[in-house]
Amino acid sequence: MNYEKKSLANRIGFWVVLGIVFFFFMFPLYWIAVSSIKTRTDVISRVPSYIPYTQFQPTLDNYTSILLGTTIESDTGVRASADLSVFRDRLTNSVIIAGLSTLLAVILGTLAAYAVSRFHIRGESDLMFFILSTRMLPPIVVLIPIFLLFSNLNLRDSYPGIILLYTTVNLPFVVWMMKGFFDEIPVEYEEAAMIDGYSRLQAIWKIVIPEAIPAMAATAVFSAIVAWNEFVFANLLNRTYGATVPPWLNSIIGVGAVEWGRLAAASVIFVLPIVIFTFLVRNYLLRGVTFGAVRR
Repeated sequence: MNYEKKSLANRIGFWVVLGIVFFFFMFPLYWIAVSSIKTRTDVISRVPSYIPYTQFQPTLDNYTSILLGTTIESDTGVRASADLSVFRDRLTNSVIIAGLSTLLAVILGTLAAYAVSRFHIRGESDLMFFILSTRMLPPIVVLIPIFLLFSNLNLRDSYPGIILLYTTVNLPFVVWMMKGFFDEIPVEYEEAAMIDGYSRLQAIWKIVIPEAIPAMAATAVFSAIVAWNEFVFANLLNRTYGATVPPWLNSIIGVGAVEWGRLAAASVIFVLPIVIFTFLVRNYLLRGVTFGAVRR
């Protein structure tokens, strides 16, 4: 009986702690979503309101102004000073830049990781540490050299420049992640395929890549998040053509006051694509992060 009571207490304690942690991490997201459907009066009210239709009357005016680019005057007369009509263009730029840079980083990083995993390279450990060390530098350290380089090569305010930069930033992470997964795929699989008449490229494409898809999906999610949320380089290098959403979000201000409702609505719309992408690859993501590929 004592054992059963102790087991029940442990289960209750586990679920209580799990609920607290879940609430701690999810409440900010809920608050942003709720704020996006409030009027300005409800947002800046001294008494916070949490439940729609019960504590406040929801409205879609914030989403209308963001998606349609219309400047809707709030109930207090405050108008957003940002050009709301460019949000859709900024969102499209974010999708193109994050998508292409992630695709390039995963393809190039997968090929490099396979080579490091399968072939003997002199000074391999030093090379891998050097690759990883490039991720240790904060972006602000290399900001001026990259700005001068982009200015001299006419890569500022362009898709190719920022895509190349994000690909370079994500490449070390992809190489490190994928090398660990390739190390877990038995080399005997490829050797058996080549004995059956496959070339090495055919063995890679038909044997190795299918086993590495979970790892590639997991790596792509993390790389896409980095490119999607990047602010510093995008704010300095792509301010007009090819500008993304993060630098634009801080411009959603009113005359004399912050337009929290429109800012929350834009944030909700901005986070949806990466959430949808993560949801679509959730099965691969779980398998790739927890187990990797085939173990020996």
